Amino acid sequence: QNSVVLSAAIFITLLGLIIYLHFVKIDEESLLVIGSLGIQVTSSYASGKESTTFIEMGQVKDVVINEAIHMQKVIYYLCILLQDPEDPQGVSEVVPLFQSSKPRLDCLIEVYKSCQEILEQRKTAPQSS
Repeated sequence: QNSVVLSAAIFITLLGLIIYLHFVKIDEESLLVIGSLGIQVTSSYASGKESTTFIEMGQVKDVVINEAIHMQKVIYYLCILLQDPEDPQGVSEVVPLFQSSKPRLDCLIEVYKSCQEILEQRKTAPQSS
């Protein structure tokens, strides 16, 4: 009877580990910004699975660095502000980026500057109708 309980515990532990690796553990996060199309956010999990989200550039209001207090320390993260379709001055949603990797502030600043350059090019480019 002890061996059955031990086997069940090992099986449940292995199943939990597989589920964790497949759905939770993110190994790599990437951001691809194309001024004329949009922003693609990709997360690669430890199991090899990839999750991709695409945000059209027309929905993007701005990209900002936000700060939060977590466990008695300040953490910084990059966010995409989505434009409210009903109120052009408003923000409908805040999409946080790099939630698993939590890069340092100096890395976030580099990504932020690159994103702002692309957003500025989009704003100054003549609009074709």
